[in-house]
Amino acid sequence: MAPRRRPRGSLIDPVPLGYVVEGEAKKKLDDVADIASVSSAVMFEHIMKHLQLNGRGLPVTWPEQELHDGELPIDTA
Repeated sequence: MAPRRRPRGSLIDPVPLGYVVEGEAKKKLDDVADIASVSSAVMFEHIMKHLQLNGRGLPVTWPEQELHDGELPIDTA
């Protein structure tokens, strides 16, 4: 079955992603999209829309980082 795609012309601000990623990450995205019967682009948008961020604007799974000069260790999440 071909992946379900969004209707032609329905994107408001389409931009191509010019990133080079590890093949394993791309395959995982493609596999998850296939299971959901959507395109990899639709799955990527879904993941980004539902990404949980911490108080510093980083994914909650991202390793802790050093504070910037003058920054207090307050988590607003």
